[in-house]
This record gives sequence, C-alpha cells and structure tokens, in this order.
Amino acid sequence: MSFSKWIGASIGWSFGGPIGAIIGLALGSVIDAMADGKENPFIGQGQGQTTRGRGSTYRTQPRQRPQTESGDFEVSLLVLASVVIKADGVQDQRELDFVRQQFSNMYGKERANHAFKLFKNISKQNISVRPVCLQIRQMMDHPSRLQLMHFLFGIAKADGTVTEDEERQIYTISGYLGISSRDYESIKAMFYNSSENAYKVLEITKSATVSEIKKAYRKMAKKYHPDKVIHLGKEHQEGAEEKFRQVQAAYEQIQKERRF
Repeated sequence: MSFSKWIGASIGWSFGGPIGAIIGLALGSVIDAMADGKENPFIGQGQGQTTRGRGSTYRTQPRQRPQTESGDFEVSLLVLASVVIKADGVQDQRELDFVRQQFSNMYGKERANHAFKLFKNISKQNISVRPVCLQIRQMMDHPSRLQLMHFLFGIAKADGTVTEDEERQIYTISGYLGISSRDYESIKAMFYNSSENAYKVLEITKSATVSEIKKAYRKMAKKYHPDKVIHLGKEHQEGAEEKFRQVQAAYEQIQKERRF
C-alpha cells in the first residue's frame, strides 16, 4: 500500500480541524499535489472505503458524534504521542522505539513504517495541545479516549519511568479530553507499583467493603471491556485487552489480600 493510500484509507473526522492542519503540514508534498488540482490521494483510495465522515469538518460537525475510524484513532495517537515524548525536553530513543513497536504490533510493518514516517514529521511541529484535544473530545467516543490515555502512559513509561513533566502533560491532556480524575487515576495506576494501585485501578479506596469491591470490579470490567472499542478494528483490540487484563489482575490481587 502506498503512503497516500495508507493515510487516506480510513480517516474520517480527523481529516479536518486542528488535527487535519497538523497532518497536512506533515504530509507536505502530498497536500501540495491536492492544491494543484491533481488526483486527491486521500479520498476513495481505501479498500472499499467511502468518504463517510469527510464531508463535515471539525468546524461544521453535526450534533451527533460520528463514529471514530481506525485512522482517526491512529493519527490522534501520533499527534498526542509526539507531545508526550517531548514533554521532558528529551526524545528518548526507548520511547521512540516503543511507539514504533506498538504501531508494528497493531498495524503490521508496512503500515507502521508509514505511521512512523508521519510521526517524525509531526514531532518537528510546535503543537497547540488544547485545540487538538478539544477536537478529539468533540469527535471521539469516551472508551476510545480512555484507550488513548492508556497508550500515552505506555509511551511515557517506555524508558522505565514516568517523569513529572510527562505526567503533568498527560494530566493536562486528560483534562482537555474530558477524562474524569477517577478515570485518569485508574489508568495511571496501571503503570505504577504501590500497595494502593489495585484499588485505584478499580476506582475505590482500601476502606471499601467486599460488596463495594465486587460492584466496582463489575463496573470497571464493563467500562474497559475490549468490545467498547471494537469499532476501531482488530488492530486496536490488543491494547484494549491489556487494559482489561489489568482490571482483572487488580481485582484478583485484592481478592488475595482480603481473602474473599
């Protein structure tokens, strides 16, 4: 699959708005070809893909939230990942390798190479985080936004530790994305080792009763179930399944500690 076919295969709402501008600048010559009136390398080049979602840009969206395409999630990851990686002022090679590996696992080598090429161009830009996140918040469903947060913490932890700058940046992003403090702390706890983390993952405290723990587990298992992001395609199911397993592990740890 060519670079232009890849980027056009499954992008919907992210083709417009602040993210569209960032992607357009990163693509450079491809956008120039469009401006010259040549064949549009984006639209209609996916395998049986229609232009669903492209007719309305970020500024003219109908009230009903459109379904997030796999490509919308992908480019949102690229943009926000570039922000987190630069949060501490250093682009650590281990973090870059983590991004490449994650994309390779999700999309296969060829698509991952295209994505990483775009990612490197995006990383050269000074990105205004708030408008990007507000576009994602308006257009992307809540389970998909939670999956974005999980991925961002994974990037930050790739070099072995999450720095204060990285954590502060992810926290800022979470606020702009409309992620509650409880959901933020739940996902954050999946990447830290402490005696209270299992409880934080389930969004409860150590004082919770057994009944409350079971209720919290059922709630979180439903919230983080991989089927919640099935519309993003099989390529994103592994990350969702990992998050779901972490909820199960937290519950099993508490069961063992509390002996019920």
